[in-house]
Amino acid sequence: MPVADFTLGTQQIAPGTRKTVNLPVSVLSDHTPVTMSVHVVHGRKPGPTLFVSAALHGDEVIGVEIVRRLLRVKNLNALRGTLIAVPIVNTFGFLNHSRYLPDRRDLNRTFPGSPKGSLAGRLANLFMTEIVARSDAGIDLHSAAVHRTNMPQIRVSPRNASTMALAEAFGAPIILTSKLRDGSLRQAANQRGVDVLVYEGGEGLRFDEHAVRAAVFGILRVMRKLGMVSAKGITTPKTPSMRSSSSSWMRAPAGGLLRAFKATGDSVEQGDVLGIISDPFGEQEFEILASGDGVIVGRTNLPVVNEGDGLFHLATVRAKDDAAATLSDLETQLEEADLFDEDEII
Repeated sequence: MPVADFTLGTQQIAPGTRKTVNLPVSVLSDHTPVTMSVHVVHGRKPGPTLFVSAALHGDEVIGVEIVRRLLRVKNLNALRGTLIAVPIVNTFGFLNHSRYLPDRRDLNRTFPGSPKGSLAGRLANLFMTEIVARSDAGIDLHSAAVHRTNMPQIRVSPRNASTMALAEAFGAPIILTSKLRDGSLRQAANQRGVDVLVYEGGEGLRFDEHAVRAAVFGILRVMRKLGMVSAKGITTPKTPSMRSSSSSWMRAPAGGLLRAFKATGDSVEQGDVLGIISDPFGEQEFEILASGDGVIVGRTNLPVVNEGDGLFHLATVRAKDDAAATLSDLETQLEEADLFDEDEII
């Protein structure tokens, strides 16, 4: 049975071709048009439709680089099904190095949106109508906020076997089970029967080579799991992902200067000293103690902190998970694997 053309907006993409489609979003006050640019790779053979999106938060730029590298992978030449890649969802925030839209709304708290709502609501509605409605599954790429960094991780909703299967195929160091947030893309897509993995890695407004490579390989593993690409050149994780169903932030008990002793990926035990906060004169010091056993999956990069600031994000893992071995195996595998884009190493 021949594969039909793929329709996006007003454009038709023939089987075996790829095209960038500019979906109209808005017009700025100076009459400059704003679009959401979408690259579609439509395979010659039937298969599922997967969307990969980035920069839902405009300052989380690492996902843009991940999508760029993904689109250069040779495996896509024999794609089964359709890949919809949206490197920059929130153009407004991306251009302004901001998480938010001009109306100060968080796009990822506005889904599913409305065609007659706020600017954020209209953009969310456009994404749901043009991208999610045409997809069978999705991968949404994020990083930590500005001045924080995240260890590569996948976040999935609880009690969803199909999403968990995709998360396991992705092969990130850790899978965090977290509830669906009101207004999030993951929640809105879930209500429409579309499984979405949320990838977190790296820092806002920065590239992180380790997190980029982990994501590109992970996306390709998911595509292999879905039967969209062949296994050629796509490695299987040597160690299963760690699992966590609970996590918490260790917060600053006082303002001052932070000396951090632990980094993302470090395993810690309850009572371990993660860092020390002192005043500028060194007269007072406050230890930051681990609230339990686990793995640090995120942390602040700022040495100057205020009382209540989140300093270390600690995820509880299953007792049988060996955090050190998992992270070591992942690093070795990523270092040994061929780069997809060898002429442009960050």
